[in-house]
Amino acid sequence: MCRNIKPLFNFDPPATDEEIHDAALQFVRKLSGTTRPSKRNEAAFERAVNSIARCAHELLTSLEASQPPRDREEVAAKARAKTALRFA
Repeated sequence: MCRNIKPLFNFDPPATDEEIHDAALQFVRKLSGTTRPSKRNEAAFERAVNSIARCAHELLTSLEASQPPRDREEVAAKARAKTALRFA
């Protein structure tokens, strides 16, 4: 899995449409092997991103959690601390 795609489920506040779109974009980039499609492939690239974003949104809204939602700031702080230790 692409390291830039972050988990989006079970957070408070929930994932935004922009975050879901960004994750879909990263996924399509990974699959296609390119960050910028050629002019010829732009439409197919955008259709794929939009289709995956719709599916991801549907998935995230239909999932049920058994744990309470995680706090975004708390998770981000833990990630920053882990990165600081790793690259210190």
